[in-house]
Amino acid sequence: MYAYKFRLFSDEVEGLTRDYEILSNQTFKDFHDVIIQSLGLSGNELASFYTTDTKWEKQVEITLMDMGDENEDDKEDANMPKEVMANAVIRDFIDDPHQKLIYEYDFLHLKTFYIEFIKAFEEKANTTYPVCTNKVGELPKANVQILDNFDDLDLELDSDEDFYDEEDFEGLDSEIEIE
Repeated sequence: MYAYKFRLFSDEVEGLTRDYEILSNQTFKDFHDVIIQSLGLSGNELASFYTTDTKWEKQVEITLMDMGDENEDDKEDANMPKEVMANAVIRDFIDDPHQKLIYEYDFLHLKTFYIEFIKAFEEKANTTYPVCTNKVGELPKANVQILDNFDDLDLELDSDEDFYDEEDFEGLDSEIEIE
């Protein structure tokens, strides 16, 4: 069995790289799982791989889950072939010795990573694939403050006056009464 070596990098986080080895018969879901683990991502967000041409232009989207025709209105992606990670075997998408992929994670707070195919080789004995073989740099930690006790929040309002001031509504239709 052949294993493939890939290098992931970010143009947003200087110096961040990861090297991965994965068996040619494993899926993009397996690849996704090792990426989120090695980058310290939660894994609770949607993600997609894209095969690309040599200029990083997207060609095929490989999604974490079948989204149906949800993006039908998105003209850029409307005609792009789509696959699901769990069904997409790595060797079926690596057809160029310099194959490039894009990996996008968390579409609300998008993180984009670029992946290049480095080489194919005979799998190593006693190695569990996929595996991250080289880890340089870290993603910055999100600035999220979690409140331990909601009692710390000052959300109590004493009266309706806290919501609005009658002067804010001057000039509105006279039929609307504010008590």
